[in-house]
Amino acid sequence: MKYNPLLFPRKANQTNFSLFLLAMRLFFGAMLMTHGYAKLMNFVSMSASFPDPFGVGSRLSLMLAIFGELFCSVAFIFGFLYRLSMLPMMVTMATAFFFAHHGSVSVGELSFIYLVVFILMYLVGPGKYSIDYWMTGTTKRRR
Repeated sequence: MKYNPLLFPRKANQTNFSLFLLAMRLFFGAMLMTHGYAKLMNFVSMSASFPDPFGVGSRLSLMLAIFGELFCSVAFIFGFLYRLSMLPMMVTMATAFFFAHHGSVSVGELSFIYLVVFILMYLVGPGKYSIDYWMTGTTKRRR
């Protein structure tokens, strides 16, 4: 049987993989951003009763969650300071999963999925369709 590179590529296509990473950033960034936006719009009502797992107060905990879910999601979508912007997102999702949902996948399924996806995307990087790629001036083709 003859080897077919279209069906079984030996090497990942950098352009296709970067497009996949861009799609992942757009989808998961936009999804997380909706949670942060909802928290921002309901800030006054949520600030009194928001969980405070670190003992810094409900109001500050809510502000940190909004920062991680809304503002860092925007940087994540554009691939700007990619890995730095992902740290608050991962901490927020880990806090939601382990403290707010007590580590239960049945209750905290969404925060667990976000956490796993963000850890994997942190390891892979933003791809070539990102501001970080443009800022580094990387124009040579990687092999």
